[in-house]
Amino acid sequence: MNILLTGATGFIGRNLSRTLTEHGHQLYAWVRNINRASSLLGDQVRCFESLETISDKKIDAVINLAGEPIADKRWSDIRKQILRNSRIDITRELGVFIRTLDYQPRVILSGSAIGYYGSQADDVVLDEQSGVVSGFTHQLCSDWEAAASELASDSTRVCLLRTGIVLGEGGGVLKKMLPPFKLGLGGPIGDGQQVMSWIHLNDWIRAALFLLDNDTLSGPFNLVSPNPVNNKIFTNALAKALHRPAFLKVPCTALEVAMGEASELLCKGQHVIPKNLLDSGFQFEFNDIDHALSEIVS
Repeated sequence: MNILLTGATGFIGRNLSRTLTEHGHQLYAWVRNINRASSLLGDQVRCFESLETISDKKIDAVINLAGEPIADKRWSDIRKQILRNSRIDITRELGVFIRTLDYQPRVILSGSAIGYYGSQADDVVLDEQSGVVSGFTHQLCSDWEAAASELASDSTRVCLLRTGIVLGEGGGVLKKMLPPFKLGLGGPIGDGQQVMSWIHLNDWIRAALFLLDNDTLSGPFNLVSPNPVNNKIFTNALAKALHRPAFLKVPCTALEVAMGEASELLCKGQHVIPKNLLDSGFQFEFNDIDHALSEIVS
């Protein structure tokens, strides 16, 4: 397939690009800096800065992963607008371009996150039909999904990728966690009871390919493992995989001072399950957090 990809230089995007090219797909990556993107993605991915560059191509599928990192900085009003623009405005601009094409893509996989559900109590199990708690993350994801859903038609199905905490080598949450944990300076956050809905990077990519190839599937999909764990269990599993202790607690009050409102991403959680994926027949390779972390750190 000819696939148009945004967010190709991110942690997930780089690894997904490699897998898609290995499967024989032709990738067209819409990027901000061609030289940087080409150095990261290689010659097999055709990078461009303007969508008009590929206006004459027949695009079979679109994978939209563009978005500024949400946990890297405090959520000032300016930062919140940047987070919205990098997701919603890009998706809308992509939609304007897609509508000009002579041939509409058969499928659009568009990014979202389990932040869609808002911060919820640890004993509330959330699937794709569950209720939400209002707040910045819910509104961000809801508006992001709405912009993508407008592109659904009789000829184009749209799948919304509500992604959890992605675990993999060289990026994501582990890139920040591994250095202190390797030094024996890791530990739970707060009381450690907040639920972490995680997914191994390999399973995320396999799920994306599964949705890409199954013509009957559309709507929201939680890209998380069937077995979320609380922060304390996750911390112990990571320490065990590294053969290190993990007893230094990080107070949520300290994170609130350092990160402001964004600290909710670490101090609160969501117990999310991938009901729609499982009901569709998808099988996870990594169901157990010990297995997942051991494979990654080894």
